[in-house]
Amino acid sequence: MLKQLLIKTDKKCLYKFVFNLGIKGAMGLSRFKKRMKKGEFFPAFHFISVTDDCNLNCQGCWVTGKKSNAQMKPEMLDSIINQSKEKGSYFFGILGGEPLMYPPLFEVFRKHSDCYFQLFTNGTLLTSKVANDLKKLANVTPLISFEGDMDVADIRRGGKDVYQKAQAAIDHSTQAGLVTGVAMSVCKSNLALAFSEDFIHSLIDRGVLYLWYYIYRPVGKDAEVDLALSQEEIEKLRVFMVEARSKYNIVIVDAYWDQDGKGLCPAASGLSHHINASGDIEPCPVIQFATNNVADAPLEDIYKNSSFLEEFKAEIPLKTEGCIVMDDPQWLTEMAEKHQAKDSSGRGNELERLRAMKKVPSHGSAKQVREKSWAYRFAKKNAFFGLGAYG
Repeated sequence: MLKQLLIKTDKKCLYKFVFNLGIKGAMGLSRFKKRMKKGEFFPAFHFISVTDDCNLNCQGCWVTGKKSNAQMKPEMLDSIINQSKEKGSYFFGILGGEPLMYPPLFEVFRKHSDCYFQLFTNGTLLTSKVANDLKKLANVTPLISFEGDMDVADIRRGGKDVYQKAQAAIDHSTQAGLVTGVAMSVCKSNLALAFSEDFIHSLIDRGVLYLWYYIYRPVGKDAEVDLALSQEEIEKLRVFMVEARSKYNIVIVDAYWDQDGKGLCPAASGLSHHINASGDIEPCPVIQFATNNVADAPLEDIYKNSSFLEEFKAEIPLKTEGCIVMDDPQWLTEMAEKHQAKDSSGRGNELERLRAMKKVPSHGSAKQVREKSWAYRFAKKNAFFGLGAYG
């Protein structure tokens, strides 16, 4: 994998990956830890949804069904990045909707060439031209969603020929020499693909450097709770990932377990929060309640004074080692009402949806499986959980 990174990755992209993400990320982690020791809080990094617009209509997507779509004002995005840099944070996850439908996106990447961005994309708009434009910028890693085979992808994504377009996006990205990742939201309909050796080897052979497994979380207008994994399936996924890390020449990423296999919530740990396209500050993308907006005050003041986020970080670890949306959605509604949090979903019915939602297993219900690879144990303990919600 290291040989592939050194040989196939564009040299400018490789430099930005090592310096902007690696070295600056380590420095940012150090500053984050020092703040936490002093009782001060500012996330190590942010997820930022820059637009609600999307060309697909995926099952379990948190932006579907909004009464009106928002696009983040460029000056707001610029302010978020600048304020984060002042706190030593240079890494950002860029989400949507589909972020490639956000017109100012490349100008933002260009302006903040000292930062590193992870671009969460469905891949349908990632053409050869887009890939080569990203190559020139060199400070972006595309994370391409891959939600199933030809039979499943169009159903999961609400589009046409999504599987073929995602495959093409992978080729455009790797051929341009980008640090390329593939993500899968693992659910009942694509679990077999997630475990497929042929699928993983096809990614390795084409130059994909990391594969990120999420666990499907039922949110949005069409939450599709029945797609959620059972406890047994989650445990199989966990065991598979631990074994795969020593078996395949590709980085296997998750955001749910520490080096000893204990479940966690990255938002509750204080590592990251989500800012939606309207500027609302949410604990994470699937918890669509907010008491503050970026326009209200400087981010440092918001994080210092937000009782909602403070209680969230304190209470969630007492409730679950998994995802509160899945483990106890009714408690989440009580929390939102207690703090008079705004429904930031854009649908106006998130409280009612969660009250009616049945509980489903999350990663906190899985048996603890300790990481076998010393490299992953070291990285989980010392690096990944500071550079992002990585595992």
